Amino acid sequence: MYSSLRSSSAAMAAIRGHVFCSFLALMLQKELADLCHSHGLVIEWADLLRDLDRPHEATIEKDGKRITTRTAVAGQVGSVFQAAGIALPPNLHERAA
Repeated sequence: MYSSLRSSSAAMAAIRGHVFCSFLALMLQKELADLCHSHGLVIEWADLLRDLDRPHEATIEKDGKRITTRTAVAGQVGSVFQAAGIALPPNLHERAA
């Protein structure tokens, strides 16, 4: 019986954690939607998620240098980042290896 109660307690903790994370995600989505609306942006979430999934990054090491490059963002990603006050990383970043 004790192991049943312990596993039930663990299951309830997992459920509470899932509910909390889902609530937090909804709060963040609402905040981002409000920021976009205040900047005159109309966001289609499916399109935004697809556009956020597109950029890729590659790192090349040569002659003691490490160069990281990423593809350009597409769609409304740049505008959404700007509305949220988040700077996109540079397309090209060079540093010592």
